Amino acid sequence: MADIVKQILAKPIQLADHVTKAADDVYSFKQECAELKSKTEKLAALLRQAARASNDLYERPTRRIIDDTEQVLDKALALVFKCRGNGLMKRVFTIIPAAAFKKMSSHLENSIGDVSWLLRVSASAGDRDDEYLGLPPIAANEPILCLIWEQIATLYTGSLEDRSDAAASLVSLARDNDRYGKLIIEEGGVMPLLKLVKDGKFEGQENAARAIGLLSRDPESVEHMMHAGVCSVFAKILKDGPMKVQAMVAWAVSELAAHHPKCQDLFAQNNIIRLLVSHLAFETIQEHSKYAVTSNKAAPMSIHSVLMASNNPNPNANGSPSATNSHQPNEDESQISHPMGRQQPNQMLNVVTNTMAARNVSKPPQPPGNIANNSHQSNHVKNSKQNRHHQQHHLQHGTLVGGSIKGREFEDPTIKANLKAMAAKALWHLAKGNSAICRSITESRALLCFAVLLEKGPDEVQYNSAMALMEITAVAEQDADLRRSAFKPNSPAAKAVFDQLLSIVQKADSDLLVPSVTAMGNLARTFRATETRIIGPLVLLLDDREGDVSREAAIALTKFACTENYLHVDHCKAIINAGGAKHLIQLVYFSEQIVQIPALVLLSYIALHVPDSEALAQAEVLTVLEWASKQGYMMQDPTVDTLLPEAKGRLELYQSRGSRGFH
Repeated sequence: MADIVKQILAKPIQLADHVTKAADDVYSFKQECAELKSKTEKLAALLRQAARASNDLYERPTRRIIDDTEQVLDKALALVFKCRGNGLMKRVFTIIPAAAFKKMSSHLENSIGDVSWLLRVSASAGDRDDEYLGLPPIAANEPILCLIWEQIATLYTGSLEDRSDAAASLVSLARDNDRYGKLIIEEGGVMPLLKLVKDGKFEGQENAARAIGLLSRDPESVEHMMHAGVCSVFAKILKDGPMKVQAMVAWAVSELAAHHPKCQDLFAQNNIIRLLVSHLAFETIQEHSKYAVTSNKAAPMSIHSVLMASNNPNPNANGSPSATNSHQPNEDESQISHPMGRQQPNQMLNVVTNTMAARNVSKPPQPPGNIANNSHQSNHVKNSKQNRHHQQHHLQHGTLVGGSIKGREFEDPTIKANLKAMAAKALWHLAKGNSAICRSITESRALLCFAVLLEKGPDEVQYNSAMALMEITAVAEQDADLRRSAFKPNSPAAKAVFDQLLSIVQKADSDLLVPSVTAMGNLARTFRATETRIIGPLVLLLDDREGDVSREAAIALTKFACTENYLHVDHCKAIINAGGAKHLIQLVYFSEQIVQIPALVLLSYIALHVPDSEALAQAEVLTVLEWASKQGYMMQDPTVDTLLPEAKGRLELYQSRGSRGFH
């Protein structure tokens, strides 16, 4: 860095010396050239001072300012050379406007102001003595650029407090304007921000992590940050940082992954998935990590083991890995039957709570594990050493570090809830379209965490958990191996997830409805024909007043009714029996196009697979399909164009024959 700056400064220093020497040998405009010489000497002194301070100079403004200064000195030298002519003819034909000297003097003054500002902005805060830097002349056309330079320079040379304030300023700039964010990246702001995330105090770390997240607005920006080492820095914080900072880092991970999916695998390679799952599982379930070291000592039962025990009355049936994994189910065998038997939705947590309470009778009370009771602080501290540990963390960081097992339960419940929400959001965006990451998530205890948090978590935690499940099931829909392994029938996690999704669909009154309906549709190929609880609630949603809900319900039911689903005939009959035909007819005739098309596709599949249905004949579905076939905008949809004629033909064959019996 210092060598580069010295190379940048070498030429303008030489030019300044040439101007000074040339000004001594002029034959005309001696007074004007003397004034230029005086200002050039002052500029040369500043340039030499900059060369001596090259270790501290901030490269980006140095390049811009020195380039401009070099151009000014080139023009000054050319002007002075014109005044050196001593021949009569040369002096007569060399015309120098009087305004040229005034203009050049102004340019030199501006260069002096620019280099002076550069020296001040590159100095440490102590050397500046809180001096107001102002704006250099170069900022006349773009003042924001110099403000960005000033904040980034502070990130390089300021105290930790000053660096925190500078990061907060960059947050404001990046939030206000996409172009400002681009400038922050182009002017070298990413590296000092990452350094502050890694080494700053917790407020500075939080500000810097927020800035990183706001800067990740397009793939190119994210790519730049990946090359700068954001993955390793974020992994370190998620492992050992303060919980409040971990929440901000998890949010930043979600932003980077959302704007550039190619970074998903790099985050996974840096252990980010496991770290996020561990934060999701803290005080949600026990034994949450598949990476945990097992021990022969007795340990508290996890929700996973309690669920397994509650679903397996024979303790030896699934007692060994070989017994559990000895047979790989095929597509039909991997279908989910009634989740949790005939238990009510809350019975899963009741089983867990009662079992854990029974096991804790002889133990000292433990910190609350239920996320619904996070606001209750533990009154049972084992000894004064643990108290001192807790106090020391607050004194050092203002918040407890997440890597420490002891003391984390004392953190502010709001911070703990926010960390869970951001961890779920990060997993949501990391899982999107990525089979390897979805497999890593489902092989951990994350599915159980999502199930518990869907029922008992705060609103944002619930929503982000639902969105994460939607993305995981979307990948599982396309990846048969993942579908079989993550959502196999004997998996307590899969049963728990389905139970919560079904509960949300049945209630049909929350922001979780659309992602839950989508997730149910994504799992359509895993359900048996005997599963009777699914179709009815989804059919009822076809009559929902919200168009997006009806649309998602139609799309989900289509995944049950489509030809690719092995049990499509059974599912189509179930949709008819639940009254789906009349709802679909209403949607096809009267709803907006975004709902009409999915409804028409579903109705066509039902007509195609159950053409002899009396209910379809009585509802005059054939008339609906004939009307739809004459609507040009509907037939422009490629699925409708392929499916509708075939469905109409099948329905004509059966309904024309059977219609006499109906009239």
